[in-house]
Amino acid sequence: MTDPKSKIIVVDDERNIRLTISYALEDANCEIDTAVNGEEALQKLREQSYALMLLDLRMPGMDGIDVLRYVADQYPDMRVVIITAHGTVQNAVEAMKLGAIEFIQKPFTPQEIRDVVANVLARESIERKPGLDYETHLELAKRLISARDLYAAMKETQAAIAIAPSRAEAFNLLGAIHELNGEPSQAKKHYRVALDLDPTFALARDNLARVSDRNRRFERPRL
Repeated sequence: MTDPKSKIIVVDDERNIRLTISYALEDANCEIDTAVNGEEALQKLREQSYALMLLDLRMPGMDGIDVLRYVADQYPDMRVVIITAHGTVQNAVEAMKLGAIEFIQKPFTPQEIRDVVANVLARESIERKPGLDYETHLELAKRLISARDLYAAMKETQAAIAIAPSRAEAFNLLGAIHELNGEPSQAKKHYRVALDLDPTFALARDNLARVSDRNRRFERPRL
């Protein structure tokens, strides 16, 4: 029997998108359900529970933003990944402010879908325990970012820094948390620390370049 925590609903008015995602996740030990619009999605949510929703932003009738608002209010534990077309990244970032945890930009590959779903579900499986190592603190922090608990995510990241203050990854993540919290100057400071520790660290380099570029500020920080 499939674990109910691995049930996923795909909400998109394009049949090809629903089929592509369903086929991509066939071997991922996930139970896949689909909805053709926002109204059908909400009806299914009232009938059963899902761990994750893959949600198109632009649909006729009830659009993805309206669905997201309803989910955030009524089903705060369910994770939502936005599906967005090229040119609507700004809308996707606005959706993340409303509670979405990630976005996938069309056109995407089946592997991109599998990777995003695997990462989200893996973060949900981590439990908070004493004596965690550096990597687990960072994974917990990412899960807490997904849950929109930036304060707790910052605490986990700081715990990782206490374990290994000479490693760059946690400082990059701390910068991303500050950026998501609307603190670009603090974000830049921590991205620079990450680069000082590891000048080859591409995530921090890209984040620092993006947060310094007004034309790219609507893009999501790289975790």
